[in-house]
Amino acid sequence: MERTTLASAQTTTSSPFPWTVSIVIPAFNEAATIGGVVREVRTRYPELEIIVVDDHSNDATVEIATEAGARVITRPYNIGNGAGVKTGVRAATGEIVIIMDGDGQHNPADIERLLSYIGAYDMVIGARSRAGQENWLRWLGNSALNGLGSYLTGMEMQDLTSGFRAFRRSILLDYIHLLPNQFSWPTTSALAFAKAGYHVRFEPIAMQRRQGGRSKQKLLKNGFKFTIIILRIISLFNPIRVFIPVSGFFFVLCIISYVLGALNDNNWLHLPPTALFCLIATMFFFCFGLLAETIAALRFERIRQ
Repeated sequence: MERTTLASAQTTTSSPFPWTVSIVIPAFNEAATIGGVVREVRTRYPELEIIVVDDHSNDATVEIATEAGARVITRPYNIGNGAGVKTGVRAATGEIVIIMDGDGQHNPADIERLLSYIGAYDMVIGARSRAGQENWLRWLGNSALNGLGSYLTGMEMQDLTSGFRAFRRSILLDYIHLLPNQFSWPTTSALAFAKAGYHVRFEPIAMQRRQGGRSKQKLLKNGFKFTIIILRIISLFNPIRVFIPVSGFFFVLCIISYVLGALNDNNWLHLPPTALFCLIATMFFFCFGLLAETIAALRFERIRQ
């Protein structure tokens, strides 16, 4: 059960924006930075609601965030960054929600720029440059996800893993059950918006140097989790674009194997074992792709209804 502490009653009635806005900051052991982040956001936008979701930190994150003027929601045990985002979005009162990190890498001055595109767009994501990635391994992994997301949605995805974004709360609530509790929530949420036909924009931003602690994301260090993220994305968003090409690949192998076997044995009525295996694989991936696509389509169609 969550324990909520209100540092002070924050309202969005005097917001300088045409909608009410809530800022959600998931945090875990960010005592060194969370106070500065909250204070800077509060100084720039005193009218906006600021929610810090503490994922059972074992330092002074809760006390410092509360003292800085945030509404703090604490968890009784650690779940993950994605779970913190979901908790914050559900608790937010604003029509527009902004997610930003508590480590000081996201510049609060960019908030207004992201919000300026809401209206024409339903989600605006702060896109980092190559220099904004912590290392080339992280950049390589993110580039792979961006390429896969672009292929699945048919639109260019520039930075799917960026956690700095603004979006319409009402839309994300429809897809919030799809978001994982861990670190792949940014990718899943962006693809959900794009898959459902909402407008997504990637706005270039400059990342600030991390002010304390270390990144908790180990995208390529843990290859198993990275593989699971890839498979999850494929199964949720347009799986037929992956399984049908794979089915076609095995069908081509089947034809090649059959022709080579017939020429070698001079028997065009014989189906070599390798050709039979490839034919079975062709049918399996084709049928599985159709089934997965039907399930994915029904999931989104049920939400729209």
